[in-house]
Amino acid sequence: MTYDGNINGYGKQGGASSRIERKLLWALGITIVIFIVEIVGGFLSNSLALKSDAGHLFGDVMALGLSLLAVHISRRPASPRRTFGYHRAEVFAAIINGLTLTFLSGFIFLEAYHRILNPQPIKSVMMFVVAVIGLAGNGVVILRLRGHARDNLNVRAAFLHILGDMLASVGVVVGGLIMLFTRNYLVDPIISFFVGGIILFGAISVLKEGANILLEGAPGHIDYGKLKADIESIEGVRSVHDLHIWTISSSKLVLSVHIKVSDQSTHDSQHILKTVTGFLKEKYKIHHATLQIECECCTEIDCGCAVL
Repeated sequence: MTYDGNINGYGKQGGASSRIERKLLWALGITIVIFIVEIVGGFLSNSLALKSDAGHLFGDVMALGLSLLAVHISRRPASPRRTFGYHRAEVFAAIINGLTLTFLSGFIFLEAYHRILNPQPIKSVMMFVVAVIGLAGNGVVILRLRGHARDNLNVRAAFLHILGDMLASVGVVVGGLIMLFTRNYLVDPIISFFVGGIILFGAISVLKEGANILLEGAPGHIDYGKLKADIESIEGVRSVHDLHIWTISSSKLVLSVHIKVSDQSTHDSQHILKTVTGFLKEKYKIHHATLQIECECCTEIDCGCAVL
């Protein structure tokens, strides 16, 4: 038996996924090169800040690899057992990335604390040069992923990895300059704390949104009360109840609702269904909506729709 997977396009393999996959692949290649440069430079210069940045880059490599795998899995068509397809593979990948970043930030904080207690000399020139290379590479990756990070949690998780690393690279560059002129090596662990803080902030953001999706929470950008009022304001709609909004993945919203209307013809009810569906697509970008029409029947004995 075959399954057409036609749930408003959820089971279809779109060109958008292919474009995302290509950009993630480019980003992964660039990030691997920067990681190798920074980890070697970190050990040669004895800079914890540079090693921390390299550790963040290792997280970036994992994030981009998981994101690529998730995009590939999510393109599989829907089936009788997976009627919405595999789009939530992207959410699982984002949560794994968020957890990885959380543990990484904890490790950086611990190492930075030990360095503050026992400052070590740093080869500032090498640290500065390597950090500049890392900053330039991160900038290229940011430009390639920026367009898709707004609408896709999986890509956003990878984007936040890279953005955090770019900000960290700025800190390392500044720290390298300060140590180059002042020889104050306490700057190195202080910058490491800064890097760890950026990593942790991005991780918490991704974990919160991923958890909201898995818990079938309403999308954060949609006001439940306003959406309900908007539907009830449509001509022919008397009231709305059992309204549910949730997400299959960060870019695929789903809605179900019971709509009460006056006793009317099937044609009129169908017109209301079409109007509400079009409104949800245009204003709220909800392309998969299950609407149930309920008649607000009279209760008189001589009414043909009365329940006896």
